[in-house]
Amino acid sequence: MFPLAASISWVVAARFVDRIGKGIRAAPRDALVADIAPAHLRGASFGLRQSLDTVGAFVGPLLAMGLMWVTANNFQTVFWFAVIPAFLALGLLLFAVHEPERPEALRKVRFPLSLPELKRLGSAYWLVVAVATVFTLARFSEAFLILRAQGTGLPLVLIPMVLVVMNIVYSIAAYPAGVLSDRYNRLTVLIIGFALLIVADLVLALSSGLVGIAIGVALWGLHMGVTQGLLATLVADTAPQDLRGTAYGVFSLSVGLALLAASILAGALWDSLGPQATFLAGAGLTALALVGLGAVRWRVPTLGASHKS
Repeated sequence: MFPLAASISWVVAARFVDRIGKGIRAAPRDALVADIAPAHLRGASFGLRQSLDTVGAFVGPLLAMGLMWVTANNFQTVFWFAVIPAFLALGLLLFAVHEPERPEALRKVRFPLSLPELKRLGSAYWLVVAVATVFTLARFSEAFLILRAQGTGLPLVLIPMVLVVMNIVYSIAAYPAGVLSDRYNRLTVLIIGFALLIVADLVLALSSGLVGIAIGVALWGLHMGVTQGLLATLVADTAPQDLRGTAYGVFSLSVGLALLAASILAGALWDSLGPQATFLAGAGLTALALVGLGAVRWRVPTLGASHKS
């Protein structure tokens, strides 16, 4: 739809369809990864998925910038090129990805969103969702990183490099973090990730130069690499196998709403009190999530334990 768009309404419709597609595919994708991955390699599997996904997040814009230069800013041509990897991904899904056979002993769930089924998800799962939701309230949109860099004098032409740097660090960190979570306690690694966001927020709040902002952006990407795959792994660890799709759907809904609320709150703080207040509030909310994570570890000591073969 993007290359065919002839008006702003078409662009809005294409973006809407794109977001709908992302919402539909996220939960089944993670449930499929959880079904396929061996339990003792589950963290590494989600880390690799997160890493590869993030590589696309910065390679795509870089290729788009190059194509814009080659085609003399012909947006439609760039979007036609973007269709190619989309069809390649669809082909891989249709012909190369095979869903594992459903175990005969696994019961069929008729009404997964009913109250009895949601209760079957268990307290450990709901604790993970609660911690992830509070944590996401502190992890507002990366657009605020761009605003922070722009406010310290970063030239407009270099603005895209903010997300490129963040995503490079993110992609490098995601897989090793997953591997570590398989060897050691997942919650311990996750605590490190939460602490990294606190440090990133403090650096971004207190720095006045581009070097400090660059360090803060890199730390932000590092915390993303450590935490995002692990949270998805914990959902797989805690949810019953027959309700994994539902578990990921509820998890994505909770985190998505929290991210929306976080970005609205961050924008209000930015306009009223400035960027320092925004990032300090993020650090405070992360500290609250860190306390919650410690409480989860105390209440469910077996949660996050390694699954070594």
